[in-house]
Amino acid sequence: MILHSEISKESLRQMIRDGRVVLGGNLRLKIYGTLDCSSGKRMKRENRVFFSSEVEAIEAGYRRCKKCC
Repeated sequence: MILHSEISKESLRQMIRDGRVVLGGNLRLKIYGTLDCSSGKRMKRENRVFFSSEVEAIEAGYRRCKKCC
């Protein structure tokens, strides 16, 4: 799990291009979804986290977004 507030825009873009980040999540609500989900795009930066796989998100205690998954 990667906290959005702890990485720069450039490093995040590179991680997405490399395929190291494929899902985003909400730290407070414990929900994860696709990076292009409209709900995920509206959340605050300090609440946003990123995952490299669905397994990683589930192991961290997150549930799927009902809107995009």
